[in-house]
Amino acid sequence: MGEKKSPFTNRELSWLDFNVRVLEEAERDRNPVLERLKFLSITASNLDEFYMVRVASIKEKIQDKETEPDESGLTPEENLAKIRKKAGNFVARQYACYEKHILPDLEKAGIRLVPPDGLDENQYKAVSDYFYNMVFPVLTPIAVDKSRPLPLLLNKAVYIAVRLRRENKSYFALVQVPTVLPRHFELPCQEGRAFILLEDIITYFLSSLFELHIIEAHALFRVTRNSDLEVDEDAENLLTAMKKTLEKRKRGAPVRLELQQECDEKLREFLLEALHVSRKDVVDIPGPMALAGFMKFAMMPGGESLRLPPITPVVPADFVGVEDYFAAIREHDRFVHHPYESFDVVVDFLRQAAEDPDVLAIKQTLYRVSGQSPIIDGLIKAAQNGKQVTVLVELKARFDEANNIAWAAKLEKAGCHVLYGVEGLKTHCKILLVVRREEGGIRRYLHLGTGNYNDSTARLYTDMGMFTCREEFGRDASELFNRLTGYSRFPDYQKLVPAPESIREFVYSRIDREIEHKKKGLPAGIFIKINSLLDKGMVDRLYEASQAGVKIKLLVRGICSLVPGVKGVSENIEVRSIVGQLLEHSRIFIFENGGRREILLGSADLMPRNLNRRVELLFPVEDANLKRRLLSITELMWADNQNARIQDKNRQYKLVCPGEEEPVNSQLELARRAHAASVRRQRAVERERQSHPVEAQGQ
Repeated sequence: MGEKKSPFTNRELSWLDFNVRVLEEAERDRNPVLERLKFLSITASNLDEFYMVRVASIKEKIQDKETEPDESGLTPEENLAKIRKKAGNFVARQYACYEKHILPDLEKAGIRLVPPDGLDENQYKAVSDYFYNMVFPVLTPIAVDKSRPLPLLLNKAVYIAVRLRRENKSYFALVQVPTVLPRHFELPCQEGRAFILLEDIITYFLSSLFELHIIEAHALFRVTRNSDLEVDEDAENLLTAMKKTLEKRKRGAPVRLELQQECDEKLREFLLEALHVSRKDVVDIPGPMALAGFMKFAMMPGGESLRLPPITPVVPADFVGVEDYFAAIREHDRFVHHPYESFDVVVDFLRQAAEDPDVLAIKQTLYRVSGQSPIIDGLIKAAQNGKQVTVLVELKARFDEANNIAWAAKLEKAGCHVLYGVEGLKTHCKILLVVRREEGGIRRYLHLGTGNYNDSTARLYTDMGMFTCREEFGRDASELFNRLTGYSRFPDYQKLVPAPESIREFVYSRIDREIEHKKKGLPAGIFIKINSLLDKGMVDRLYEASQAGVKIKLLVRGICSLVPGVKGVSENIEVRSIVGQLLEHSRIFIFENGGRREILLGSADLMPRNLNRRVELLFPVEDANLKRRLLSITELMWADNQNARIQDKNRQYKLVCPGEEEPVNSQLELARRAHAASVRRQRAVERERQSHPVEAQGQ
């Protein structure tokens, strides 16, 4: 008999379970109705990307005749069959949520989505005027026949397929629903607010586009294309190769055809044949197409009372009253927790470095940045001020490639040294290094983070950052950049733990150390907060620790291949997932270490790609005050009984509802704590200024 295989959940099926947890937030009555619509939109956007990347990858394996089972035991064919079934059930649940819960609750709130046949006289006139004055000039009916084959259809765009008849002959045509116009048109309304969908307006006036034909049938549809395309890193110019790859993505093979459920059979056959799509890849849609497009509607002006109050970032307590960032960081390490605390301190630190005459060099990694990035502005200003600025821009950040190419060009034009990552690896670590000339010589200041240098997502994602000027950290950072930008030897890091070289072995060694401590009767335990746990080696190592009696707490937002609570395998492991108003994104590793707790933050999830194919960083938190704060944060997150789900041994996630305990929403409580700490610090700073008025004026 062979060795019994340890339980391991399939990546794609686990991801679909995560999207169910997001959908649950759309179904929960405690959330205001537009907040629920926002969550529903997020599930649809998530599912789009899932098909574009994960399903596309599996289909390519099938086309390449790959039959090797994955770590969960599923062949690509078996996996795809399970995905189709599970995703089909998920889509049905999405639309049940929309039709049975969100639409009725919108109506109760005075907001109606009106079908074309429900328009009153004034509304019809408004829609008619809008169609002929604004919509009609934008539309382009596309005939499809032997002389005019189907054109390249845009990925994720909504189209109307039309079957026409003239003189007993059938014709087919397409009309794209324009993306340059708002999806929802507001109607005149005596009470409340009323809207109609753009595609419903076009459908209602469809005959205006085909006046010489009889319209026999029409149906909305949408194509999702393979976007899992790899750049040729052997090309002489990576930038040129990436541009070519982006062009290829537009022509990726269809992996899903979403089709209006009541579609005419002849139209269905026409689309299947024209798009070369299998019936198995058709998803019948029982409501509006492209629910992801409802995000703007969910964020409508005037709808604030129907959404959760936004979490407003405050000035971090560690930076209240700070004017000289360098002096503050020299005093002690500083910590920021976004979005509870403002990302502005990171931007201001960079701006101060750009203006400081004693700053000689700035080096930074960029993975994803915002559309109007103050980080980019700071780097450009530094270069203009004569600093040596080196920026490692990751061109291969999926779906941000075009944005990053544009920023790279702008940075180069400003005089920055721009590099495009390391061959064969994505640079995913988050690090900003400032080299400054001071009285005692050169000093290096660092910002190390768990999230991107993106001021927009820093308001939506929970991330952490640390500022330090500890010598060992600075030396490691210089070695890291030399490694990334040149051909230097593999450094002997003192503090930073990089991937792909070291993170795997480092975490293995820490897990093994906890096992040894447990055997010796010393305090032992592991707490890990990450986005995804997929690496088989890590899962097996955690199973080993559980079997040795080590208590393990895992906060895994998304994919989790580890199965907790299995007798003889994972009885000492608990897995929880927090899905709430904010996207949990920070990565935290805590090892009990015999009572001398070791705490690290970083950019890496425990996935093969992060450990083997990306440049990642873990960094230790050594300041005693910061360690206490992090322990308090993680204890609060583990106590969450409002946003948290717990996974059982059957791989099912259930809400951790409060029993006799007080309800705990960790995200709201962390926002409250950040605000209270900021206010306390502001008062303390004010008292200090009042007690030393002369010194304050001198500053």
